[in-house]
Amino acid sequence: MNLKTWHKEAEKKWDVFAPTWAKNSQEMWETGSRKKIIPFFSEYVEAASKVVDIGCGDGVGSSKLAQAGYIVTGVDLSTVMVELAKENADQQPGLSFTQGDFYSLPFKDDEMDAALVINSLEYTGEPLTVMKEIHRIIKPGGYVCFGILGPTAEPRKKFSYQRLFGEDVIMNTMQAWEFEKLALSTGWKLVAETGVEKRGVDYSKLGHFSKELKQSVSFMWLFLFQKEGIQ
Repeated sequence: MNLKTWHKEAEKKWDVFAPTWAKNSQEMWETGSRKKIIPFFSEYVEAASKVVDIGCGDGVGSSKLAQAGYIVTGVDLSTVMVELAKENADQQPGLSFTQGDFYSLPFKDDEMDAALVINSLEYTGEPLTVMKEIHRIIKPGGYVCFGILGPTAEPRKKFSYQRLFGEDVIMNTMQAWEFEKLALSTGWKLVAETGVEKRGVDYSKLGHFSKELKQSVSFMWLFLFQKEGIQ
């Protein structure tokens, strides 16, 4: 699948899936798989920072960032998602949304203080290109928080395995350890990381496990990177 076709298919699928996503997103951010993200992010990124939420979906996470005192712009490929996000925002201060292509983000060089990229890089056809584009818009010393799905996370089961049958898919199958190598090679310094355990997993009992093994039983792995010099 070429990049243009990948984009169209991804936009189409997320447009269709948007209403279903919106039914569960509030719960995900408040008590589910995404509840750790904003507390983790806010440990390192100062309030009042300009933040772009790349792959913002229906905007629940963007809204919570704005409530925490950040100036937030949510960007999503799906027009339907962006429409839902704008409806939900209801003129909330410090919050705006725009439809956009992750390969050509609508920001100037070094314009943003930080970015949030949760489970969205996996849906791009050329992650390296997107990583360089994110690096372009973040100011030197700025931060980006990535959430990368674990190897057995349910979305992977839905969108990825069909590639083994020769079908075109819109999900990249990179693992957390692969992504970390990608980030380190594109001008980012690892500052912090933590896992979001799958249901039924108790991290407190995995103290002797290596990071890679903990990642394998995680629904998602969170990374916090800081921008270094231009590569």
